[in-house]
Amino acid sequence: MRGITYWLAEHPAIVGFRWSHAQSWGSTWSFLFSAIVLYLSLSLFLHLALHLAGRRRPVPLGPFPALHSLAMALASAAIFLGILLSSLAEIRDTRWFWRRTKTTPFQWLLCFPLGTRPTGRVFFWSYAFYLSRFLHLLRTFFAILRRRPRALGRLFSHSALVCMSFLWLEFSQSFQVVAILSATLAHVVVFGYRFWLGVRLPVAGRGGAASCFPMVVVACQVALLGCNLVCHLGVLLLHLSKGGCNGIGAWLFNSVLNAALLVLFVDFHVKRAVRRRKGLALDDDCGSVYCHQTNNSGSSEPSKEQ
Repeated sequence: MRGITYWLAEHPAIVGFRWSHAQSWGSTWSFLFSAIVLYLSLSLFLHLALHLAGRRRPVPLGPFPALHSLAMALASAAIFLGILLSSLAEIRDTRWFWRRTKTTPFQWLLCFPLGTRPTGRVFFWSYAFYLSRFLHLLRTFFAILRRRPRALGRLFSHSALVCMSFLWLEFSQSFQVVAILSATLAHVVVFGYRFWLGVRLPVAGRGGAASCFPMVVVACQVALLGCNLVCHLGVLLLHLSKGGCNGIGAWLFNSVLNAALLVLFVDFHVKRAVRRRKGLALDDDCGSVYCHQTNNSGSSEPSKEQ
């Protein structure tokens, strides 16, 4: 355990990390805007190219979606464990100061003191989370190649997540520790399940209730949104009662983006429920060349992409 703690929380590169426009890759505003524009341009170009080519069937992707899910699950697990151990180390090292300011560890997790700089262990893993958002963008291209009806709807949500993680570092925004912990934990479950399906491992209930968008994935998304909502309210209360939280301006922008993502989430699942009630085929997002789609008779059968 000491070895794991050293490599994830005590290594000099982690302890001495500093978010810097001159030293950290992808840390400038020009890079952020250029990356988002490039991502949107490539996505729209790919969608238009498939449309002009008259391609209606999904493009075979082989094992790449499953490998991507595995990479995301492993990266999320490393970030979750790293920021958890780093947070415990920060609490241990600064407890003496918190006693003087009457700050509890829970308050620190939600509300960074004014003047906090993006340096040290926690911000190293926040930077790692920011970089992992670019790996996550590949799911949009997979969805477009598979001719998913919601493929273009991912553009806003994925772009918003990249912007939010950038703002966390740029403004040393409060609340980011809990947000990263909850997001990475949910990603481990979701992408781990997608990889499980991607390599065609057995699924419980495969003969009846199993589907490509299982209840466990939806439950993780609902739990993540609920956690974000509660934490946002906690940040607001602490900001008003403790004299201010660091990065509150970025937090307000973050709240607006989270509200927009919540609207998209609710809209998607309402439309999905309507399609299920009408007996129409449901879009899947399992990340595999083999999917379990619900047919009009209500049974679940494996279906291979053409």
